[in-house]
Amino acid sequence: MRREPNLLIVQKFGGSSVANVERVFNVAKRIIETYKQGNDVVVVLSAQGDTTDELIAKAHEIDLHPSRREMDMLISTGEQISVALMAMAIQKLGYPAVSLNAFQVGMYTNRTHSNARLKKIHTERIEAELDRKNIVLVTGFQGINRFEDITTLGRSGSDTTAVALAAALKADKCEIYTDVDGVYTADPRVVKNARKLKEISYDEMLELASLGAKVLHNRSVEIAKKYNVELVVRSSLTNAEGTVVKEVCNMEKMLVSGVAGDKNVARISVIGVEDTPGKAFELFSLLAKHKISVDIILQSIGRDGTKDISFTVARDDLHDALKLINENKERLTAKDVVYSDKIAKVSIVGAGMATNPGVAAMMFEAMYNAGININMISTSEVKISVLIDEKYTEDAMNAIHEQFRLAIER
Repeated sequence: MRREPNLLIVQKFGGSSVANVERVFNVAKRIIETYKQGNDVVVVLSAQGDTTDELIAKAHEIDLHPSRREMDMLISTGEQISVALMAMAIQKLGYPAVSLNAFQVGMYTNRTHSNARLKKIHTERIEAELDRKNIVLVTGFQGINRFEDITTLGRSGSDTTAVALAAALKADKCEIYTDVDGVYTADPRVVKNARKLKEISYDEMLELASLGAKVLHNRSVEIAKKYNVELVVRSSLTNAEGTVVKEVCNMEKMLVSGVAGDKNVARISVIGVEDTPGKAFELFSLLAKHKISVDIILQSIGRDGTKDISFTVARDDLHDALKLINENKERLTAKDVVYSDKIAKVSIVGAGMATNPGVAAMMFEAMYNAGININMISTSEVKISVLIDEKYTEDAMNAIHEQFRLAIER
């Protein structure tokens, strides 16, 4: 059994927080500060700075479409570097620390390489290290499958590692440290008038994360909601109060809680499909069988016995999706397959949308005033998403954010 401290706290630090030696020691001091208060501390780290992008670039020098298994083997090394260096820094400052990778912890996932899902976490090793009064440093972003091959959880997967560990360990709190000091109404690096939220609901945060907001990984929010993990997003560079993500919060007068932009989008159009029952099922079941997720879907009205089906996928899945569809073109009765990877998705999210008519009109008015054409539209009770030309992403986010900011102030 682990000792009884004040609290058991899981902390996660992103890659920019540990990008160089100075920042590594800055984070080490913050971790030690939490530990000195008598708390058990488990820390999840991402790869330093641009390490993952650099590793991907090295792989693409060899093969533009490398094996996903080998990519997981390669890019998982970044987190192992981070935890080892952090353990050294904490030890240098006179405190006990130990680094563990996914294999040593026993973080089991399904078999899907590059976008695996966690299935089970063994906590015995971590609890034993906590009993020894060690600060435990765990690699984020990675797991192992039942064949003991390394898998990765997708970009920003370290958030998911941290929240899943917090749930498995029944931690008192999970703190996500990043290079911004909380969750904003839009990316403050893109929208200058974005303002920080004191709190946001799990559901709204989940939508924002799924739609391109880079603060939290969407699956981390799913896990936090499912296991009621107390989640706080705050800056690793300042002591500012962060944003609390929880079940219910008071958004007061806000029509929308956030605007998000996502450039990791590609549109595929399957042209001239027979207008008969089951063709959409054949297409999307084929993609699902190969673990390719589809987002916005638009089907044209049938004419001359055919119809067109357009949908979006992540750009990382574009090559595989096109290959699958073209290989099955005859079975799908498609005359042609076209695509674009120069598009982006811009979205608004807010629980207040359901009870405020005219929200969609306000969004489309902002786009019209900015001279930005809309290609596809998707709506739900808490979000509206549009596809636009990639080069207008930032302009659209600013225009929409300003439209709703003025509406709130009126």
